[in-house]
Amino acid sequence: MSPRDREGKMRSFVEVALTNKGVWVARLSMCGLASLGLAGCSGSSGSSSSTPTSSAVTVSVSGASSVRLGSTVQFVATVTNTTNSAVTWKVNGVAGGAAATGTISTAGVYTPPLSLPGTNPVTISAASVASPTASGSVSEAIWNPVPSVTAGTATQTSPGTSYLLDVVGANFASGATIQINGAAVMTTYVSPTELQAGITLTAGAATVPVTVVNPDPGSSSSATVQASVTSVAASLTAAARLLDQATFGPTLADIQHVQTVGIGAYLTEQFNTAPTLLPALSLAPKAICTATNLTPCEQSEWWQAALTGPDQLRQRVALALAEIFVVSTNSVNAQSVVTYQNMLATDAFSNFATIMKDVTVSTAMGGYLNMLQSNKPGNGQIANENFAREEMQLFSVGLNLLNQDGTPQLDSTGNPIPTYTEAQVQAFARAYTGWTYATAAGGVPTKFPNNTANYALPMVAVESAHDTTAKMLLNGTVLSAGGTSQQDLTGALANLFSHPNVGPFVCRQLIQHLVASNPSGAYVSRVAAVFANNGNGVRGDMQAVIKAILTDSEARAGDTNEGAEGGHLREGILYVANVIRGLGFVNSSSVGDYSALGNYSATLNERPYAAGSVFNFFPPDYVIPDSTINAPEFGQENTATGMLRLTLADNVVYNRISGFTGNLSATSGLGLTAANPANLVDSLGIVFMHGQMPATMRTAIINHIAGLTDMGQRVRVATYLIITSPQYKVLH
Repeated sequence: MSPRDREGKMRSFVEVALTNKGVWVARLSMCGLASLGLAGCSGSSGSSSSTPTSSAVTVSVSGASSVRLGSTVQFVATVTNTTNSAVTWKVNGVAGGAAATGTISTAGVYTPPLSLPGTNPVTISAASVASPTASGSVSEAIWNPVPSVTAGTATQTSPGTSYLLDVVGANFASGATIQINGAAVMTTYVSPTELQAGITLTAGAATVPVTVVNPDPGSSSSATVQASVTSVAASLTAAARLLDQATFGPTLADIQHVQTVGIGAYLTEQFNTAPTLLPALSLAPKAICTATNLTPCEQSEWWQAALTGPDQLRQRVALALAEIFVVSTNSVNAQSVVTYQNMLATDAFSNFATIMKDVTVSTAMGGYLNMLQSNKPGNGQIANENFAREEMQLFSVGLNLLNQDGTPQLDSTGNPIPTYTEAQVQAFARAYTGWTYATAAGGVPTKFPNNTANYALPMVAVESAHDTTAKMLLNGTVLSAGGTSQQDLTGALANLFSHPNVGPFVCRQLIQHLVASNPSGAYVSRVAAVFANNGNGVRGDMQAVIKAILTDSEARAGDTNEGAEGGHLREGILYVANVIRGLGFVNSSSVGDYSALGNYSATLNERPYAAGSVFNFFPPDYVIPDSTINAPEFGQENTATGMLRLTLADNVVYNRISGFTGNLSATSGLGLTAANPANLVDSLGIVFMHGQMPATMRTAIINHIAGLTDMGQRVRVATYLIITSPQYKVLH
């Protein structure tokens, strides 16, 4: 065979092989190969042997090309050229995937991550188990979920056309926008379930159509929901400031309520709310007390009423009265203090004359200032002056004559004019003799003194122990000789109540406790005028006085002017109560013990009804050293209490308040806002700073917590920085 013939025959064999690529060649004659003159071929008779060669294993992947967060997608792997169809599923090359990019099950079900991955789309691949180098893949785009709206509320932020729109639902993505009638509004992302926006509405609108649109990738819209429109009678700031002055601390629910009903209507509601009264202390008390030490039980009941009572204004005024008409468990029985607190709460909205009378005959005051068991003096002796002196100096008229604005009247030499003399103190002391414990049934005992204590009822008089001589009181008033115990007491109290000093003296202290440490003379004068006449000719009307204090232009100036002067340091009791209420802490004691709070307020030099003297925890005329600023609560502020307040705040944010539980974790309401540091700080600022946090303070806190990746830690640090700030410590 010629070389050309051999070449042609060889080409025909190659062509046959090429036309059967990937398929076994059934037979190739070795003799044929030999006939081509190929080396290594040998001829033989019979059938020829063959060696099969397999084609490559292939894998292909199919499934949807996109998936939304919160959904799943099924992928299918098709394996060819092997009977083993098993595959290993991977996401971005990682078997089974990962939290950041999504996971995939052995059955090929892909679950996207909780949020959009940094690299999007991701690669879904399947590798043959039989031939691991054989694999197939697809690109999978991760889209935002489809949002859904459950409800919306547009709440007027202040009288006018401005509203805060709050939309709640599910699957809100970062960057989601609220649309009203198809027009997008500037939206604040609060959480995956809440969005907010400031909007303007025309008067009279009852509803507003709301749609939420999630952004790309996979932009989608919710169904349209009609959000309700709520008009308000007070701004958020005005509502929060009022509650700071008139309660034991604002809560978000109370702020919203005051916004809705208005300041005047809220005060009317509170005036009509029945008093929360402390239960009598049993001689077989709960585990926190003993029969010889009932003070922890008294403390527990007081804190519970202050924190949870619906009559917040009444309880707050009762505290102010208790810090004017001071009694202390340091020297009186806790059972009498319970009765005394209930009396002040009941009388808080009555008439000041009623308060004076009920304080005077209470066993708590009687025991504290020695009117209880005060006998008529013998010849050459004087009656116990303790109550008579303090009643004038601290409870009613004060040391010096006053103008209606609370400033002292001066004599011709420029000196203050004393309100009373020592002789008049002694006359009042004799007017208050003969009072002792009532019998169990409330009757008059047969002997004096009666040493069988009855703390539940007012004192009664034993006439044989009463001084019946004539008594020269203030302003020329004389109690005639022969008067009974009740007649002299009534006459003495009427003489004090009618004195022109009482209005400015008492009203100034009430303003200091509720609104401002250093009120202007004009503010005091306006309220004192209401004390003198409520508009209907009634003197001492406490409802009218309290309303005048809280609605005065000086009290409300800060509602619209952040730079308005005024306010007062949060005394220890109020600081503890405000923080506990504002953060929503709840009692967790198995026996309902609230008394531990008194231990915390004691580190700030206050425990309810445990003042060190009749001059209260701080005197009303205290002036900050090296200044002329009258700021009573600063009388208990020093380096030690400053540091201890920081420690207390730390215990609060780390949930270490004995007997109480709070939630400042990543899953709390505040924690759900923490992904956006600004939203978290603003949420805290509503409750603790009336929505008036200074811009520099707000920025500093936002920038600081933005570096924290633990959402619970963000909440705790932000809370700590706010409640320890000077701006919060002073109630503005």
